Amino acid sequence: MKRERLQLIHDILKSCRKGNVKKTHIMYKANLSPQMLDTYLKDLMGKEFIEKKSNAYSLTDKGFKYLQEYNTIVNFMDSFGLN
Repeated sequence: MKRERLQLIHDILKSCRKGNVKKTHIMYKANLSPQMLDTYLKDLMGKEFIEKKSNAYSLTDKGFKYLQEYNTIVNFMDSFGLN
């Protein structure tokens, strides 16, 4: 089953939750190719969901907010059997 963009973003952000996470860790946790990961990381940094400090990635407040809202949406969909 192909993952949607919102799910991919969720997987990337979730893997960065603890902070100071290396790119390879994100790649394996989110199950993405290096090329696809680079595209998403660049986009997420540009939108200020994550930040890079000395070759490690961390979530910003905006990234944490995304995870909270994503879970709210998933729970809503599940409660109506829309998953």
